[in-house]
Amino acid sequence: MRIELATEPGDPQRPNEDYASVALPASGEGGALVLLDGVTPPEGDDGCVHSVPWFTARLGGAMLELSVSRRDMTLTEVLAAALARTADTHRATCDLSHPRTPQATVVAARWSHEAVEHLVLSDSVLLLEKADGSVHPVRDTRLDAQPPAVRARRAAVRALPPGSAERAAAAREYVRAVEARRNAEGGFFTAAADPSVAVRAVTGTTPRAEVRGLTALSDGAGRWVEVFHAGSWAACAALVAGAGPQALIDRVRALEAADPECTAHPRGKVRDDAAVIRVAP
Repeated sequence: MRIELATEPGDPQRPNEDYASVALPASGEGGALVLLDGVTPPEGDDGCVHSVPWFTARLGGAMLELSVSRRDMTLTEVLAAALARTADTHRATCDLSHPRTPQATVVAARWSHEAVEHLVLSDSVLLLEKADGSVHPVRDTRLDAQPPAVRARRAAVRALPPGSAERAAAAREYVRAVEARRNAEGGFFTAAADPSVAVRAVTGTTPRAEVRGLTALSDGAGRWVEVFHAGSWAACAALVAGAGPQALIDRVRALEAADPECTAHPRGKVRDDAAVIRVAP
């Protein structure tokens, strides 16, 4: 069993909103990984007195504990129970109905001698490295599948001069259009306070003998592929397997630094929190 993990905030002056951890039960039977990418809210009220890192730490910790202690539960059931448990910890102090109550994307995997289970919700990624050498990216693509009107708003933002008031105003309109589709039918879903969102996750099971390794990436690490187009998902998995998770994050940081105005590679943040877990079960 080989386990490697790295995570790093996008801005050293701000808390890291990603969560990444691995657990191996005392029985020695399998294990589990959980990676969450906290959703940074727009400036202003989100109805909660707690921070996004507070939320991801509690949701991630609950998911990890349930994944290894309740083998009778599916990962979908684990996510639902962890969401309910986390919501109960701040229901009395916070407005959990607020559309921007703390929330996160989710990647989870659990393995035994027989099988590897996976769950992905929103735009973080799990790479299944198969025994035949192929790499299968498990992705929830609903956030990418924006309708034409929303895509047109994004294009309008990118056509305006960086740093201009016009671009800032257009960006606010684009964000509002995207947010209207969050956790809405026909839109995309993130883990917030509603346990029923768990059934929206992408899930599956693969025979253990067919899996050589697992690599979980928050979107801040996955931008090496999706934003900077520096290589394929297979190349990304090979980089992490060969040089380690920190090497991928370091390469992303170098690419971000080379494009500080986000002109060559348009993106919402110059630098983003990044987390990578690799397990060879």
